[in-house]
Formats: sequence, structure tokens, C-alpha cells
Amino acid sequence: MYAAGAILAHYEPMALFELTRTLVDINSVTGSEQACAEFLRGHLAERGYEVELQPVSDGRANVFARHGAPEIVLSTHMDTVPPFVPSREDTEFIYGRGSCDAKGILAAQVEAAERLRAGGIKNFALLFLVGEETLSDGARAANRAPRGSHFIINGEPTENRLAVGTKGILRVDIRARGRTAHSAYPHLGESAIEKLLDILNDLRRLPLPRDATLGDATVNIGVISGGTAANVIPGEARAEVLFRTVDDGRALREAVEGALRDRCEYEFVRQTPAMRMEKLNGFESSVVAFTTDLPNLTAWGRPLLVGPGSIAVAHTDHECIRKSDLVAAVELYVRLVRELEHRP
Repeated sequence: MYAAGAILAHYEPMALFELTRTLVDINSVTGSEQACAEFLRGHLAERGYEVELQPVSDGRANVFARHGAPEIVLSTHMDTVPPFVPSREDTEFIYGRGSCDAKGILAAQVEAAERLRAGGIKNFALLFLVGEETLSDGARAANRAPRGSHFIINGEPTENRLAVGTKGILRVDIRARGRTAHSAYPHLGESAIEKLLDILNDLRRLPLPRDATLGDATVNIGVISGGTAANVIPGEARAEVLFRTVDDGRALREAVEGALRDRCEYEFVRQTPAMRMEKLNGFESSVVAFTTDLPNLTAWGRPLLVGPGSIAVAHTDHECIRKSDLVAAVELYVRLVRELEHRP
């Protein structure tokens, strides 16, 4: 009988660490992922996978690699948030942009695929996506071309626990307009910044829903800009606001629109529902507050979410991943595929 631990005992983890660092050292900030995609196409083709690039936009492409008929798909994203930070390592950790979110995860999935092939397992695939950190345009493109898989295992930093629920996103961009004037004569102008501040204060006071599993919805005013100088009444101001939702977000969107209507210009640029996923016996589980590509990969089968690393260090200047967690993730992905291949 196949035993994941037995196969893992025969591999050298340095290959896993080297691949992680190689990927981190390829700058793939969202919108500039193509060099990473080209590297992965070559890396996987050399190892005998059937590999293709799935066009997304502006020379950007997802990477799809399969071994047999893809009943189970291991997937994560290639893009990172800015700025690019090259890799380094010590005895315990690998550091750098994407080490945790999600290039270490990608390397662990590639290594797991090699272990699966070494164990004689067929009918699985790898899907590596662009654009997860912004609009999930890579996932949406992939969802228009599914390959008949029954399960998709998405990789995000969940500390190697299966996430049974994830929050959704509702993002709204706001523009307030006023009238410029000399600040010594404020009655001649109309401050767009003051308008915007009043609007944002009202958004912060909106009652937010709560879910027994996912907890409270939250709001973050992530970007504010406006004005030209301290002695000029500002004629324009902008803000980007992001809610983490615990349901489909429709009621909250109506409430936000009610707070904004006739007061400013606004655009909802992303609305992704919260998700619930199945729990598997024998695997640790958790709930996470972030959003993933999975709501945009519904055509790829039943979703699971798991990966090494902590979201607490993702997107930070001290992003890192523990080497032992990478090694454990390889075995975890192998176990999951073996568990799922026997399910209808």
C-alpha cells in the first residue's frame, strides 16, 4: 500500500528549498508574472509534464501542467504584492517576497507532484495563476476553460490546516469632488477632502454582519489621496475601501450604496462571496479571514484550501516561511491527493 511518509523519506529537501528561492528571486509582482510563468513551463516540461500557458491578458498567462487525466488539481498563484524582495535563508527560514504567499507553497506543490508520480499516481494536474493579489483575473480566465477535474486544492498560507471557511471581499473606490480655492478664502471653495472624510466616517459606522463560523465582517480604508498643497482648498479626493465579508455581500453592498448615493462618485471593483469548504477526517482544520482565488474557480471541482506558512507575515517586510513547514506541506499535499482519489 502507498505510504506518503515512506516516499518522502527518500527525497532530499534541498531541492524544495532551492526551488522556493529560485521562484522568490523571479520578480512577479501582480501584472508582471510572465517571467515566472515561462520558468515554470520549462521546469515542468523538463520533468515530463504536459504543459501549456493559458493566456490571461497583456502577455500574461497561467501555467497548467498535467499528468494523465486531471481528476485532482493542485493550484496556487505566482503573483506577489509589491515591492520585490529577493530571497535569503538561514537554518530555519526562507525569506523574501512570496516566500510565504505563495511561492513556497508553489514549490511544495511541485515537489508533491514529483512524489505522487514516484508513487505511481496518475490523473492529477498543477495550475498556477496570475492576478490573485488584485482581481483574480487569472482564476477567472482559468474558470472559462476547466479540464474536468473533480477537486481543486488551492494553496494559501493556512499553517498546514485545511480551511473550512474563508471570508469574502467587497471593495469600493470612491471619488469626492469639490471646488478649489485659496485657503485664505475657504468660503470660495468646497473641500473634497472634508466631503470624503464625512463619507468614510459614515462607512465606518455601518453595522457589519457576523457569522457564527467566520466571525465579524470588517472594513479597512486602505488608500486615501487628494489635494495639491496645504494652502489650496482641495477640489478632488479619492479613497479605496475594502470590506471582508462573511456572506454573499449583497446586503452590505446595498448599505454601502445607500451611504454613498448622491454624495460622490463610486465604483464597486470587486465582490467575492465568503466560502465554506468541506472538512476531512484526519486533517487539522481552521477558518481564515482572507479571500482566495477559489470563488473564481468553481468549474474546477470541489474546493479545498491549505498551505504552509502564516498569513501574519504575508505582505510584510519580514515575510518568511519555515523550512520544516515546507517539508510537512509536501507530505500533506500527497496525503490529500491520495485521500481524494478514492472519493466520487
